[in-house]
Amino acid sequence: MFLLEPKYIFTIILLATIVGITFATQRYTKSTVNFYVGGRSFGWALNGSAIAGDYLSAATFLGLAGLTFAFGYDGIFYTFCFSAGLTLLTVFVAGPLRKFGAYTVPDFLAQRFHSQSARLVAVIVVLAISGFYAAPQILGAAAILKMFFGATYQFGVLFTVIVMVFYVGVGGMKGTTINQALEIWIRFGAFIILFAIAVSAGYNYGKIMELLVSFQGAIPDTAAIAGTAIMHDGTTWEWTGGYLFKTLPSTISILFGLVFGTLGLPHILLRFYTNPSAREARLSGLFAIGIASVFFFLALYLGTVGRAVFVAGGLPEHVAAYFTTGGTNMVIPALAEALGGRWLLGIVVAGAFAAVFSNLSGLFIASTGALGHDIYTHFINTNADEKQKVKAARWSTVICGVFYGILGLMVETAAIGHLVGLAFNVAASTFAPIFILGIWWRGMTEKGAIAGMLVGLISSLYFIFLPQFVPEAMRFPVPGLWTVPLGFLAVYVVSKIDGKVPADVNEFMAKIHSKGE
Repeated sequence: MFLLEPKYIFTIILLATIVGITFATQRYTKSTVNFYVGGRSFGWALNGSAIAGDYLSAATFLGLAGLTFAFGYDGIFYTFCFSAGLTLLTVFVAGPLRKFGAYTVPDFLAQRFHSQSARLVAVIVVLAISGFYAAPQILGAAAILKMFFGATYQFGVLFTVIVMVFYVGVGGMKGTTINQALEIWIRFGAFIILFAIAVSAGYNYGKIMELLVSFQGAIPDTAAIAGTAIMHDGTTWEWTGGYLFKTLPSTISILFGLVFGTLGLPHILLRFYTNPSAREARLSGLFAIGIASVFFFLALYLGTVGRAVFVAGGLPEHVAAYFTTGGTNMVIPALAEALGGRWLLGIVVAGAFAAVFSNLSGLFIASTGALGHDIYTHFINTNADEKQKVKAARWSTVICGVFYGILGLMVETAAIGHLVGLAFNVAASTFAPIFILGIWWRGMTEKGAIAGMLVGLISSLYFIFLPQFVPEAMRFPVPGLWTVPLGFLAVYVVSKIDGKVPADVNEFMAKIHSKGE
């Protein structure tokens, strides 16, 4: 019976656990403070796990090992960018953000500058970033359902959206947080098991290099791997498919997009509102960095092992065929089945779903807050009572589900990694300048904040959707080298010209930078 297949068993267990946690936490969603920020009650270990679960998406769970598999240790650069971004976020943003104590990202700007216009522009930016980020996550979930369960792409999109609307709409922030924490440890467990099996099979550095050095010839056509490499005489590589990073400016552009993008992701920023104190917020960030660091090491190692096993002909034909359908992102499932059989593959497939659900739930609750709290409460029904506000939050989740579902249907043939990179770039060019300068510079004004968000957003969209009007030398996969400085420059120049600094800026700075917790 097909339901006895491990991939079905583990996926059903995951879904049943999500449903159970969601129903169990429903009673904690009766007020806005509980629905949006979990009553600001999460300790550092729980919230740190949730931050890691929110941040380490399916693109990281599958994609980072895939990059290493295809391009070798060029993939390390991505881990550096992600780790640096999380570190800067924890050091410079987490504590002050928690001390301010808002509900949403737009809420911070509205209160910082006493501006509903800034709130409205920030809502647009939240939806833009979340849209770019949610679409590839839905694409990934639908692709997994199609590859491993035989579902149609359209069914995969519908299924994923329904799960997310239920997950966030019923469980709120508390249900989302507990589920995210659980899901990161499912992925972590899958990696640890796969790592242990690979090490016990003798895949140390020496054996891996021996296999790669001894390999001669082209990668089989069934894989069509970019970045195919052959080592000559144990010293030099011949790259037949090209390097991942072709020029220094392009590399710096990706660095700008990923590092500053982490500082501006609304669903990650939102998590620091949920701790009881600034100290707990910083500890949450540090714990997330620790989890991510080990996770990145395991992904790099497993991608390298996958490459060695592949070139040595150690993958069964039906497993090697995964690459034909799913590209290099399938290295983790392929390696799991090759080394651990169907049971380990089942754990990895459940881990992939956990990665999608964890990241998507964060995006959903950030967008729900932007619509339900920032739009409904401050523009549509300013006199809403608590019951109406919570009802608006739940309906906002449904609206987000429809919006993201449509986006998911539109990107069936898109590259997941590229879309995620664009989400990071928009975040880096809009919210990163706003939060860094808004927290650390007294001279920032309302008009400067609005200008920074608009310039960052418009310039990002221009470079992304109108590359034919960009000089060829300036065209990069992630245009952060141009758009991030433009965002910072717009904030600074317009603020200087405007000069209308909020009258309570000293009180604001004293509040968020005070030594107390």
